[in-house]
Amino acid sequence: MSNDARARAVAGPPVRVPVFAASLIGVLVMAIWALAAPTSAESALGSVTAWVTEWFGWFYVLLATAVLVFVLYLGVSRYGHIRLGPDHSRPEFSTFAWASMLFAAGIGTDVMFYSVVEPASQYMAPPVLEAETVEAARDATVWTLFHYGITGWGMYALMGIALGYFCHRMGLPLAVRSALQPILGRRIEGPIGHAVDTAAVLGTIFGVATSLGIGVVFLNVGLNLLFGVSVGTGAQIALAALAVIMAAVSATTGVDKGIRFLSQLNVLLALGLAGWILATGNTSFILNAVVANVGDFARSFPAKTMETFPFIDNAEWMSSWTLFFWAWWVAWASFVGLFLARISRGRTIRQFVAGTMIIPFLYIVMWISIFGNATIERIRGGDAEFATLAQDFTGAGFYELLKGYPAANVVIALAVFVGLLFYVTSADSGALVMANLCSRLETGSEDAAAWQRILWAAVTGLLTIAMLIVGGIVALQYATIIFGLPFAFVLVLVMLGLLKALRREGRRVDSGAHTMSAKLSARGSDGDAQPASLWKTRLARLTNFVDRADAQTHLEGVVRPALDEVAEELGRLGVDSEVSSDLVGPEGAAQSAVTLRTLSEDEPFIYRVVLTEGPVPTYGGRMIQARDTHARLEVHLEAGGQDYDVMGYSRGQIIHDCLDNYEQHLQFLRLGSSTKG
Repeated sequence: MSNDARARAVAGPPVRVPVFAASLIGVLVMAIWALAAPTSAESALGSVTAWVTEWFGWFYVLLATAVLVFVLYLGVSRYGHIRLGPDHSRPEFSTFAWASMLFAAGIGTDVMFYSVVEPASQYMAPPVLEAETVEAARDATVWTLFHYGITGWGMYALMGIALGYFCHRMGLPLAVRSALQPILGRRIEGPIGHAVDTAAVLGTIFGVATSLGIGVVFLNVGLNLLFGVSVGTGAQIALAALAVIMAAVSATTGVDKGIRFLSQLNVLLALGLAGWILATGNTSFILNAVVANVGDFARSFPAKTMETFPFIDNAEWMSSWTLFFWAWWVAWASFVGLFLARISRGRTIRQFVAGTMIIPFLYIVMWISIFGNATIERIRGGDAEFATLAQDFTGAGFYELLKGYPAANVVIALAVFVGLLFYVTSADSGALVMANLCSRLETGSEDAAAWQRILWAAVTGLLTIAMLIVGGIVALQYATIIFGLPFAFVLVLVMLGLLKALRREGRRVDSGAHTMSAKLSARGSDGDAQPASLWKTRLARLTNFVDRADAQTHLEGVVRPALDEVAEELGRLGVDSEVSSDLVGPEGAAQSAVTLRTLSEDEPFIYRVVLTEGPVPTYGGRMIQARDTHARLEVHLEAGGQDYDVMGYSRGQIIHDCLDNYEQHLQFLRLGSSTKG
């Protein structure tokens, strides 16, 4: 390990100072102002929110719909086969493990909170329908499904695809600015890139603070029921401090695997809690209601997704519900998108879109339909006191609902425990993501320094407390709408940048249709007409599984001279190029490679031969040779491995294979020129 690498391992990745400083100063100014002058801060937040609702409400609604349509288009389009990584990459996690992590990413304390608060509120005070009617009862849970459903996950999916594509496939840093590279080019490393990442950090921290604020209030009420802990600022500050301490422990002791285990345990406990309500409540009613909710959701979605209520004065309802939720999803988009990108390397865009659109939504339908319909059933049964409590933005209605089921104290204790785990893991993950956004990361698996994670956990805790002092959850809603707006514009640029990059990728695929298959180069000794005896030589090469030493000898003794010869001839023809022998891949698992690269400023041609190792294939239940592994010399182009082996190729065959791919590259450039024309 070099001295620089050793220093990086100890101190962590370097900090992006402009992003770090601007984000930190902005959050601290907001928090200090809220703590020093809470009345003034509350009034200002309300006024700015009203202005955003009036002038940008339509933009939030249109953006949410546009992102969803764009993501679904990517999933079903010709771009769906593109991998979030090189062509030769395969998923790191099994489908079940990946689905479990998607499942865990889609839930939190706020889902528990709003699964009672919103259905009750939409039934008692709907935006359009008459309150406390059958129509309002049907629509109440559907509004909650709408606000928690596929629209928000479309925003998560957009950022997950963009970050995964540009980091894992294009080799750019795992940062929001990378998604704008097709539009801004090298300017992503300048002030514009810093502004984009700063908007992502500010949006993330207010989104996380909103979730933590809801969690603080929700858990405070639960602890009051179980242990008599007083409901108020003191207990809520203590809970915020708990989140900071747990994030610090995770950052300094490396308990990420433990947090991941607790997250998955949390999913199982949450499923058990919902199952208990379903099994011990009015099961037949809830099951019927679930089916009706899904049908009503599908039927009314086209109207709801573009609803801005232009002909009635619904500004307060919009700012409290639809605009708040869309801004909240926007604020969390970079946070969850980064997590999704990290766990989805090697999956195709089509697999990614299908997974993110279906798996979390199934959970949302299950949870909200069970608790939402149980809430409405109790209200319609005549419990006026519960109806008032269920609309209270403290979460007290959730616990009151649980009191009506067997083993109420045990169930409430389980709910508090589930909420606490959601709360702690959200705080830890949020601090990690904000620290990463403020750091210069080289790879998608690298994380920011521990001190940054601790600092951002503490700052988030401070901001959460400040907003609760200002005006509780309503103040957090207002702040989310305001600070989510800058990043909403970034999402538009992300869509444009991703579409431009994918169209470029499509042209590269199209260019292959106009050239001969590169694999034809293997059929002749030097690309000339082959004598019949050469097929035996070819067959011998195909069944000769060499070891690493033999492959290394062939790489340096045949491949390198062949590419040197190509580079020399390209230079004579006026095309500058270079050949290098180097190591590729992460440190500790780097592989030998020889690379020919043209030195044109834009769209360079890359032909790389990488020494890899894999298991020896079996034929008829037996291995061809006695060893377990064999070495391969795989060809990699700009988009990654091409899944064929040139071990045993002659110098002439290597040259012709390189030229076959160079011909395809030139056709790609021609298609690009004609498209621009």
